[in-house]
Order: sequence, then C-alpha cells, then structure tokens
Amino acid sequence: MPTTDPAELLRAVTFDARGLVPAIAQDALTGEVRMLAYMDRDALEATVRTGLATFWSRSRGAPWVKGETSGHTLGVVEVLLDCDGDCVLLRVEPAGPTCHTGAPSCFSRAWRGERWTDGARPLAEVDALWATLDARRREPEASGRSYTRQLLDAGARRIGEKLREEADELARAVEGEGDDRVAAEAADVVFHALVGLVSRAVPWRAVLATLAKRRGVSGLAEKASRGA
Repeated sequence: MPTTDPAELLRAVTFDARGLVPAIAQDALTGEVRMLAYMDRDALEATVRTGLATFWSRSRGAPWVKGETSGHTLGVVEVLLDCDGDCVLLRVEPAGPTCHTGAPSCFSRAWRGERWTDGARPLAEVDALWATLDARRREPEASGRSYTRQLLDAGARRIGEKLREEADELARAVEGEGDDRVAAEAADVVFHALVGLVSRAVPWRAVLATLAKRRGVSGLAEKASRGA
C-alpha cells in the first residue's frame, strides 16, 4: 500500500479544529476492530508513505508509530474514508496483539445488561483453538499427553489419515444425518485441518488471506488457474 504521493487522499480528509481526524484500525482478514486513535496530517501522510499505522498522541503531543517499541505493528492494507471525510478506517494486518494489555483488540470488554463480559471477536474460537494447538507444537515435553500432541508426534501421514477419515464422516453426515451431526462433523474437520496447518507451521491467517484473494473469482475459474 505504501505510496509516495498521498496528496489526493489528504485533500479528501476533513481534519477537526485541532488538526486531527479519528482513525479506526480494523483487521483486514477477520473484520475485528483493533483500536481507535487520532491522526494529524503528517501522521496520515506517514501511514500512507510507509504502510505502517502512525498516529498523533494527544497526551504526549507527538507522533508515534504503532508497535515501534513492542514490535506489534499494524501493516496498512487499505485506507478508507467515511462519507464526510472526517473519519479514517485503516484495514490492517496486525503483527501480534494490538492492545497494550496484551489483548488482541482494545475493544475487549462488552457490557451485557448488568455486567461486563469478554467482548465477542470475529473468529475468536478459531483464534483460541489455533493458539492452543500451536502451544502443543511448541512444548515437546508434553509429548503424548494430549490427543493433539499424539497426532503431531505421529507425523504427516497420520494427520492426513485423520483428515480423510473426518472428511468422509462429514460427507456421510451431509448426505443423510441431522443438522447437529453435520455441524459436529464439520467442527472435527476444521480441528484436524488446523492440526495439519500447525504441523507445517502454516498460520491459519494464511488460509484467510487465500480465501480473501479468491473473493469475487468464479470457483471454476479459480480451479482452472491451478490446473485442478
């Protein structure tokens, strides 16, 4: 996304009396809102020029690059403006958690009637499952102590066998079983697919990125492009 001439974008933005515009950072793959901050003209220009989300700190009165000390940067994929040009939306690729608390998003609390709960997150269950499976991969001392670890220790052939087995069970459920069974068998397929990805150290976000690239492309055309 970096560009050397953000002048046209800057002309379209309506900055407030302080020379600031609110900027929302949204995960480009999951749609999760990561954070809200403010930009002045220079911060927005730097964001567009470098491809890294840069903001203006109202408390410090200085510019700051998100993640410049933690490494948890926000790579900017696209910059959108609202209809009035007075709010910026950054579609980002986050490197690690965004909130200073260590949470993925600054919007992690939800008020539900009379109490606070954890805020709902797009694909949160997949996030949590991926983290658990990857933790199993990184802890060799846990060898044999969990089903996931047993699969990882058994290697690619065994993981492949389980994937084929679970896919067959899903296919049979789709053909003639109830909706609950279809959902359960689909969950088993997703679980074992994630184990396979973890075994190869392929992040599940890479799957989302691949799906995003196929958006708007005919399934037949996509298969033909791969020779499938």
